[in-house]
Amino acid sequence: MNTILEMMEKRNEAWEGAKAFVESKRDKDGLLSEEDAKTYAGMEKKVKDYGAEIERLRSMEAMEDELKKPVSKPIISKPLKENDDKPEKTGRASDEYRKGMLMALRSNFKHVSDVLQEGVDTDGGYLVPDEYDTRLIDVLSEQNIMRQLGTIITTSGEHKINIAATKPAALWVEEGGALTFGDATFSQIIMDAHKLHVAIKITNELLYDNAFNLESYILDQFGKALANTEEDAFLNGDGKGKPLGLFAETGGGQATAVTSGANISADDIISLVYTLKRPYRQNAKFILNDQTISSIRKLKDNNGAYMWQPSVQAGEPDRLFGYEVYTSAYAPLAEAGKPAVAFGDFSYYNIGDRGTRSFQELKELFAGNDMTGYIAKERVDGKLILPEAVQILKMKA
Repeated sequence: MNTILEMMEKRNEAWEGAKAFVESKRDKDGLLSEEDAKTYAGMEKKVKDYGAEIERLRSMEAMEDELKKPVSKPIISKPLKENDDKPEKTGRASDEYRKGMLMALRSNFKHVSDVLQEGVDTDGGYLVPDEYDTRLIDVLSEQNIMRQLGTIITTSGEHKINIAATKPAALWVEEGGALTFGDATFSQIIMDAHKLHVAIKITNELLYDNAFNLESYILDQFGKALANTEEDAFLNGDGKGKPLGLFAETGGGQATAVTSGANISADDIISLVYTLKRPYRQNAKFILNDQTISSIRKLKDNNGAYMWQPSVQAGEPDRLFGYEVYTSAYAPLAEAGKPAVAFGDFSYYNIGDRGTRSFQELKELFAGNDMTGYIAKERVDGKLILPEAVQILKMKA
């Protein structure tokens, strides 16, 4: 078989011969005779045939190279174990620590493995495994609207947040005139830690019943109890031994809007919306009680259409005047002289989690009832760091 290189050389020779033939056969007008034109056409066809043959040889060569490849490659590397590429978990995040905590719960803390010593709490309990703690946080976030809307920070001690109290103003000055200097002052908000705990007691039969999902039960009960108490404090707390709430008279949102009558009207909601400064309205939302929503949902515009905009997508909140609405059983009722609706950017409400949560087991307290008690503890604080970011609608006295 002729090689591709040989065929390319023959094609080049044929083309050079065709060009030389044309130059030698042109008449005085630069044209070819009919017979010479037929001869040249044959020579040109031969050049093209060489080209087609070259392409055919190249295609055959590529096909042969493909067929020479092995059907499968031998495995020469060492087989990897499952999840070998993931870093090994250590400390309270390890599977051994989580299993040790579960075994301790089931055995009334009679079988405590050495691995639990990595998470001994200062009060004599055991720090919650990282996996449990994450799931507790998930429960708190799901049950607690303020953990969804606020800003959560983790603190290791007293946390100070600097706030600009006064801002410098720009002034016009004539050329060559004296400059005026203003003072920029700052204040501080201190995030402390208030202790919150929840205690439950479980019969020893359940502790030894392997068919019962004790872990999920405890996490669910602890998570709901902590979330409900937290949300109440984040909304109504007075800051004494508990967080300072959004609706607090001092330190909460600014209560500059007041209803015009004994009931909330559409005009009152409009006034509340525009009482909030424009930059905060971009991420603003409503928080109110279910009973207050019942009254507001009946409000209509001048055309008789309801102003309430129900959600058309699962998981999305309803809207009022285009803003998202969140309900809480702990939001104040619409009573005379009391706050009723909060509207603002709730990301300015900071929730400070101090450290992590811990479990503690009560060995003797419920021994007479053949039960075992467990305590979950946390330290948390919450404050609205910028009161002007949230406006409160108060009912007329």
